[in-house]
Amino acid sequence: MGTRRQRPIIIGAAIMVALLVALVLGVGMGTVGIAPSDTMAILAHRLLGLDFGAHWSPAAETIVMDLRLPRVLTTMLVGMALAVAGVTFQGLLRNPLADPYVLGTASGAALGAAIAVLIPVRSLVLGFGLVNGLAFVGALASVVVVYRLARLSGLAPLTGLLLTGYAVGSLLAAGLAMAMYLSGAGLRQIVGYLLGGFANASWEHLAGALPIVLITSVLILLRARTLDGLLLGEEAAAHLGIDVRRERRILLALASLVTAAAVAISGLIGFVGLVVPHVVRLLVGPSTRLVLPLSALGGAALLAYADLAARLAGDIPVGVVTALIGAPFFIIVLRRARAGYEL
Repeated sequence: MGTRRQRPIIIGAAIMVALLVALVLGVGMGTVGIAPSDTMAILAHRLLGLDFGAHWSPAAETIVMDLRLPRVLTTMLVGMALAVAGVTFQGLLRNPLADPYVLGTASGAALGAAIAVLIPVRSLVLGFGLVNGLAFVGALASVVVVYRLARLSGLAPLTGLLLTGYAVGSLLAAGLAMAMYLSGAGLRQIVGYLLGGFANASWEHLAGALPIVLITSVLILLRARTLDGLLLGEEAAAHLGIDVRRERRILLALASLVTAAAVAISGLIGFVGLVVPHVVRLLVGPSTRLVLPLSALGGAALLAYADLAARLAGDIPVGVVTALIGAPFFIIVLRRARAGYEL
């Protein structure tokens, strides 16, 4: 019994160590290699004000602080956001295959980014370009449209959301195809966004997304009891004193907001929000109070290592790496679901 109680602590500590290793490796490895000792010395000096007497070149410090550190931290933030959104959508929809893009969020963000490429304006607001801004707006707008149409569908709430999300996502995909056809020289930029990546990561983008992701994640964690109740079904949740309609709207809004903040700065990166919550549930059980924070840490670690692998493989899109990890996992989940097992 004591071992089961200590398991989440052990797992959390192991993920934190993995995150620290990912930070040092991600910052130190690349076209220009920087020794781990120099990497840690630079980080300790610049972030903590500590001086261990080590010496490094100004170029190494520039690479660490201005190029690689914001990228690594951005990957961790996006991984955290997608995992938190995955836990939330799976709980809301009572569907183990739900992911952060289930309500057309991905299609809306992609169409917004494609439209931005077609507009000959590149003004920045708080460090964000038009692509980031319209991707964020498109992701949120698609969810709003899906939710409003689902309320008019006359179907059961969850069924209506899923079917409407699929229909709206298909319509937005058609609009994306037209935008790609008209994009001309901008096609490469659109395709790059669809595959996901962090080549344009910066301190400005990180600072813009960080408060949205952190605040939204905390608000979702405060509703862990609600998510646990919804997993039991709407009637059971209502008997527990949960206002199902109100809480569902709030959680949908929060999960969509955290997803939009992530895709606005990274593009579309699949499977993180699907794989990580499943693995965490297998390790610690279904309690959302445990699954949510551990999934956040696990998502950050998974995407940090995936981006490191993408860079070492020639700076390929990180979405390709997560697909190579997630697609086999998705097939396994489908096989287990068909066999009647619960994850």
